[in-house]
Amino acid sequence: MKLAPVSTSAALARWRVILLLMGFAGIAHFNRVGISVAGSEIFIKHLQISKTQMGWVYTTFLIVYSIGMLPGGWLIDRIGSARALTLLGLSMGAFVAITGTLGWFTQGPGNLLLGLLVVRGLAGACNAPLHPAAAHVVSDLMTERGRATANGMVTAGALIGIACCYPVFGWLMDRLTWPWAFVVSGLALICYGVVWRRFASPSLPAPVKVTSASESAANIRAAWSLLRHRNLWLLTLSYAAYGYFQYLFFYWMTYYFEEVLQVPEIESRKSSFYIMLAQGAGMALGGLSTDLVCRLLGATRGRRGIVMTGMGLGAAFGLLGILVTGQWNVTLCLAISMAALGICEGVFWTTATDIGGTSRGFSGAFMNTGGNIGGMISPVLTPALADNLGWTGAIAVACAISGLGGAVWFLITPHVDPTSSTA
Repeated sequence: MKLAPVSTSAALARWRVILLLMGFAGIAHFNRVGISVAGSEIFIKHLQISKTQMGWVYTTFLIVYSIGMLPGGWLIDRIGSARALTLLGLSMGAFVAITGTLGWFTQGPGNLLLGLLVVRGLAGACNAPLHPAAAHVVSDLMTERGRATANGMVTAGALIGIACCYPVFGWLMDRLTWPWAFVVSGLALICYGVVWRRFASPSLPAPVKVTSASESAANIRAAWSLLRHRNLWLLTLSYAAYGYFQYLFFYWMTYYFEEVLQVPEIESRKSSFYIMLAQGAGMALGGLSTDLVCRLLGATRGRRGIVMTGMGLGAAFGLLGILVTGQWNVTLCLAISMAALGICEGVFWTTATDIGGTSRGFSGAFMNTGGNIGGMISPVLTPALADNLGWTGAIAVACAISGLGGAVWFLITPHVDPTSSTA
């Protein structure tokens, strides 16, 4: 009888950390996507930077982010997820704030573009540990039955941050000017990094200490041996398709509503907010649904069914969204599309960390590298396709890629390791 309160207290402590992690993912993605709001409303419209050049600014972030992903995953396994996330908050927040200072110290679109490429690239390197470290925290804290739910909640937090970015960052630009919007946003992330360190770190296990060169070499070999894992490669391929479809909306949705559909700026922000909020809701619901479905059907059929359904419906409603007319009809279809896509997110991260075991930071980073290869292609290829096929054709290509990414799960057999949690 005396053990029950302890168990309840421990469970509440774990979920408090997950809620803090949701907040971290939210504010980090708010800072990550704010550049697209400024790009659509300020840099392209008023500062003579073309949409293709802005595409390269977005993609530079993703290129450096992806290059840093595997080293970042290895670092997480060495220093622990708590320290890695604290470092992320402090460093990325600083570079976001520096983005704002470019408006004070650069003259002309050429210098501004160069500054954006450099600073956003450095911000991408700092951001690399975010999702692998978050999945590492979930694997540390949660039992096998609750991991997909927790991963879904964390990624939902990211989408809430993105959804809020459109109206809130836009409001900051309206009230404070775009340089100060970046400065305030970056400082908020720095402060959250300090809060995370203070309140979450004590609840997380300390990283395993490496006491000899032979142990370090063995850890490196264990991580790289994952590259022979067939399921990890297939999972990464599917996540690359997922990333391509998702990042199109992250970076070009505001532009699509304002410039293609001719929706007023404020209304465009509202549509973007609702669409991203829908994906966040899909992520939270998808994580919970995955844990429930897997109990009924088993891990293989449950996770496979969730991803194939989600990516298939995402593609179908994405196509419908470019066929209907009217702002709110388009918004509704794209919201359903992104919500359907969102239900898959928890499955990807849970499966990646299950495959990795003690090197789960590395396996999550490898999968996320693939997702960002798809993501980094999307911001540049989308406007190029739009120039040749129109925006309808460019979005249709992304829908087809999403459907094919879901079909890859016919070949994936998830490996479940219920012993990888310390909970």
